[in-house]
Amino acid sequence: MWFLRRLGISVVLVWVAASVVFLAIHLVPGDPAELLLSQGGSAPDRAMVEELRDQLGLNRPLYVQYGQQMWRLLHFDLGRSMQDDSPVSEEILRRLPRTLELILAAGLMAVVIGIPGGTAAAMRRGSVFDRATSWLASLALAIPVFVVGTLIVMVFAQWLRWVPAGGFIAFAKDPVQHLILLAMPASAIGLGLSAVMFRMTRAAVLDVMLKDYVRTARAKGVKPGRILTRHVVRTALMPVITVLALYLGTLLGGTVLVEFVFNWPGLSGSLVSAVNARDYPQVVGIVLVISVLFVGLNLTVDIIYGLLDPRVRK
Repeated sequence: MWFLRRLGISVVLVWVAASVVFLAIHLVPGDPAELLLSQGGSAPDRAMVEELRDQLGLNRPLYVQYGQQMWRLLHFDLGRSMQDDSPVSEEILRRLPRTLELILAAGLMAVVIGIPGGTAAAMRRGSVFDRATSWLASLALAIPVFVVGTLIVMVFAQWLRWVPAGGFIAFAKDPVQHLILLAMPASAIGLGLSAVMFRMTRAAVLDVMLKDYVRTARAKGVKPGRILTRHVVRTALMPVITVLALYLGTLLGGTVLVEFVFNWPGLSGSLVSAVNARDYPQVVGIVLVISVLFVGLNLTVDIIYGLLDPRVRK
């Protein structure tokens, strides 16, 4: 029952997101028909604009366009691009795995570095290690991601010449080169995310260590390692998982700068191009997929919460 309630809320959130995006893109100034016909630089003929608007269905009332869009989405049809009449789903399926791969690599880096580092710093509170790692985390948070990406390109590609400056090669074609090209943009994102995970883990572990049940376990003579794994880390991970899920969900549509710096052909770049061209079906389709993934990520976090803490299910 608890899971079905969460699932129902997630479905409503996806519908609300699709509706808001549909209305918002129609409020953006600019006529898609005029943009498509004026790509050569000359002003388009008005009759040609009206004919194209009629072909694209832009002359229909807004509520009719909305109803048609929602009906297509109910049938898992994302429509066709206004720019080249290609299926929107094909473009998304081609680019989405690249963005997901980038985000998952950055998330893995954050988990491997941030959570153990934050736990170790909390266990050594006030030590040189704690002060040094906290200072490094603050520095990583203060540097914008596009600056980190530019520095990575400048150091490893231009100065040391260890790796190419950017680009994309399919894993099936050259696995080693693919991972090398993936490592740079993933590191640019993962550095700041690791700092967030470090600070959240450190604060959460310090807070849990002051709880009464931890003091009771110490008084009973429970080994420190067992207290750390069973009582401290398990409870402290709950807010950390929430923050990680929110950041990963935000990155689904927020990797534009990193993809631009490293010439990584992901979904965010396609979204920006679609917005500039007022390609309504493509914008709605991309944002809808991002919304579904974001809501699904939060649903997964709710399930993990329920597994870690049975009180959540009640």
